[in-house]
Amino acid sequence: MRPISLVRFNALAGYCRLPETVVAYEELAWFEHANERILGMIAQDRHDGEFAGIIYGRDQRERFRGIYVVPEFETSVRRARLHLRHAMERLGMAPDEAFHQGDEKKGSPLDFFTPRVPQKRLHPIFLDLLEKETRSAARGIIKPMMKWYEDPDGNFVEQFQTTAFDARLWELYLFAMFRESGYMIDRRHAVPDFVCRGLLGDLAVEAVTVNPSPKPGPDLKSEQGMDEYLRDYLPIRLSSSLTSKLTKAYWEQPHIAKMPFVFAIQDFSAPGAMLATRPALRRYLYGYEQGWTTDPEGRPHPIPERVSVHRWGGKQIPSDFFSLPNSENVSAVLFNSSGTISKFSRMGVVAGFGSSRVRMVRMGVAVPANPSAANLRKFRLPVTEAGYSETWIEGLDVYHNPRAKHPLDPKMLPEAAHYFCQPTGELRGIAPPWHPLFSVTDVSLIDRDDETETI
Repeated sequence: MRPISLVRFNALAGYCRLPETVVAYEELAWFEHANERILGMIAQDRHDGEFAGIIYGRDQRERFRGIYVVPEFETSVRRARLHLRHAMERLGMAPDEAFHQGDEKKGSPLDFFTPRVPQKRLHPIFLDLLEKETRSAARGIIKPMMKWYEDPDGNFVEQFQTTAFDARLWELYLFAMFRESGYMIDRRHAVPDFVCRGLLGDLAVEAVTVNPSPKPGPDLKSEQGMDEYLRDYLPIRLSSSLTSKLTKAYWEQPHIAKMPFVFAIQDFSAPGAMLATRPALRRYLYGYEQGWTTDPEGRPHPIPERVSVHRWGGKQIPSDFFSLPNSENVSAVLFNSSGTISKFSRMGVVAGFGSSRVRMVRMGVAVPANPSAANLRKFRLPVTEAGYSETWIEGLDVYHNPRAKHPLDPKMLPEAAHYFCQPTGELRGIAPPWHPLFSVTDVSLIDRDDETETI
């Protein structure tokens, strides 16, 4: 029996955890036996303080699930660990069939990585994920995740491998983030994409992506072109994706009636586009430009400026998404610039997956440590060195709709940053102590400098 980290345990078996377990007991330590054929946990009962062991094995669909609770409840962690070790060694000799639970759905588990189409049709990033050593950590953390992923449409794998790789990866990110946040995912219905059920309530989510356009945009090499891109072009692209989803009236589905409903949007319109999406998104959602000034003591103060329309290339749209008809049914819009393949790579490293030759360094900017400071906090973090930590929800922004019919309680996503637009147009936020706004990740292989890349 060998200790493993909570992050590793979560990557392998965290998807079976029920929301109510956090009320019943506190998890203290995690273990594996027989090269991760079975997993174990020491937990303390929150009511009587006793310690006990829980053992997990793979069911018929290769998902880790609870198979045994050690019957000896102890008053010391040491004795509970001893009983757990004996039980894991005994169960480690049992056949695979002993771990099957009889309630598994028929058929094979989803396999994201066996190509279903000719190689020439495979998405280039999927090919990298399949073959490149620099993507091995991302590949490693996705493999156990895919055992738990439900595909109500029946086309997830083919789209993940081909034309809709970005959109499907964004859905995988949302799945991992909501499970980490303590929600069970109900995918019995094809729409919306997720119904999340947790202790504090239920939440419905529709994933939205901004995809590349065949038409050229502003010239980003010029100052004027960049200004047009941020002020008008990108809001128009965001509007196209959000308003097309708005017309589908997901909130009329009876299984999500009266629960908060959110759009979760990611920008894949161009390589690295999501690094510039945040200011354009909040400008379009609320119809305000957030200008700033400083008082004599150097403290920043917002000066909101109303934005009525966005114009570019002969197209004009109204700003302020949350004022559109039917938008009151959208409780909030979620965004995370980090919800890309780089996040999967870093989370894979944190969980102990991937080649030992891979080195990663993450660079970016975060919310300042002092909330009253005007300047952002720059950071440079060695991902593959001891001490680096990250979560799936890290970097998530939640833009709340001031007109929402069913407001989203910020406590339902407590580790995210939450933003609220005041009647004056001022945008006020509540951010966790560490909240990256955007980053890039340099990846290299030791002894082979020619394979360095930025993702």
